[in-house]
Amino acid sequence: MDTNSLYDLTPIAWLLAVGVLLALGPLLWVWRRSAGHGAARRLHVLTVLTLFLTFDLTLFGAFTRLTDSGLGCPDWPGCYGNASPIGARHDIATAQAAQPTGPVTHSKAWVEMVHRYLATGVGFLILVLAVSTWVARRNQRHAEHAREKPLSAWWPAATLVWVCLQGAFGALTVTWKLYPAIVTLHLLGAVVLLALLCIQAVRYRQAAAERLPTAIPSALRTLLIVVTVLLLLQIALGGWVSTNYAVLACTQFPTCQGSWWPPMNFAQGFHIWRSLGEGAGGAPIDFTALTAIHYVHRLMAYLVFVAIGLLVWQLRRVAPLRPQARWLAGLALLQLATGLGNALLGWPLVAAVLHTGGAAALAVVLTWTLCESRGARSAVSAAAQERRRGMEAA
Repeated sequence: MDTNSLYDLTPIAWLLAVGVLLALGPLLWVWRRSAGHGAARRLHVLTVLTLFLTFDLTLFGAFTRLTDSGLGCPDWPGCYGNASPIGARHDIATAQAAQPTGPVTHSKAWVEMVHRYLATGVGFLILVLAVSTWVARRNQRHAEHAREKPLSAWWPAATLVWVCLQGAFGALTVTWKLYPAIVTLHLLGAVVLLALLCIQAVRYRQAAAERLPTAIPSALRTLLIVVTVLLLLQIALGGWVSTNYAVLACTQFPTCQGSWWPPMNFAQGFHIWRSLGEGAGGAPIDFTALTAIHYVHRLMAYLVFVAIGLLVWQLRRVAPLRPQARWLAGLALLQLATGLGNALLGWPLVAAVLHTGGAAALAVVLTWTLCESRGARSAVSAAAQERRRGMEAA
């Protein structure tokens, strides 16, 4: 009779334990920092810190991908069934000896596992945030004279569900051997996670300060939404470029391969559901397909850059939103510089990581701007509700 368990839970137990230990430090800092403040203030501090750490995790995820460390431990959640590369050193050494420049080396294994440890820590912080919000909202309901605006538990709950989906896509990234569509969706999931945390941070601060978003013209609000959608599409295209290793398909600017319209195979390049390096039918992907992937991203970048420039020009006229306008302008210039650096300098690691970070930061600032603004009609309706509440209180 076989007494072995069907599945060894030791690696995932250790992964969870390391994640909790990593999260205890930030939680202790938040507890000391916000002691004596209201629930909205405490939750705001915790959310901002979680947002910061999630942004760092996004950068480290880019570093993991760009150093080809995504398969440093080719199983999940452990490393060759172990909790860390220490226990897997024999298997790693064997794989490295068989393929010295392959995806499995001791350094790549550590990069991959550190990314998993950090991701688990962020997941635990988001769990604490969701539970804390629920408890704070319940306490508000039981308080006789609650002064703070009621907190919403929906955003933290949605963020908790989303981070669980991110974890699932992280596992699929490894078990499906860097399937381009899965890796791209994992990147987009990270951006959405940052946006969800940003929404919560702004809402908590607004609740603590008891203030409403800034009223802006409906046309400007529409432009803000359009730019956000364009940026998300551009991030998806950028992820597709990176996961297909198409950055060096064009190493000139503004032309590509000495032409304004080089030979491109759009059908093969944008055949989404396929393995890495393969086209339809399993044949090796053609260089013209990589060119198509790169050039579409470059053309879209022109449109997004102009759209952000127009948005910045309009936001400068709204005094409360000028900080966001300055951030958008600076990040757009950073994206331009790092994008050119990737193509012209041979995809240097620093420029590539900064390019991913810049895109994620743009998404966060646009989300921040959306939360801090409100269309003119909505603003009038909200102001009327506040006046009505004041009259009822009086």
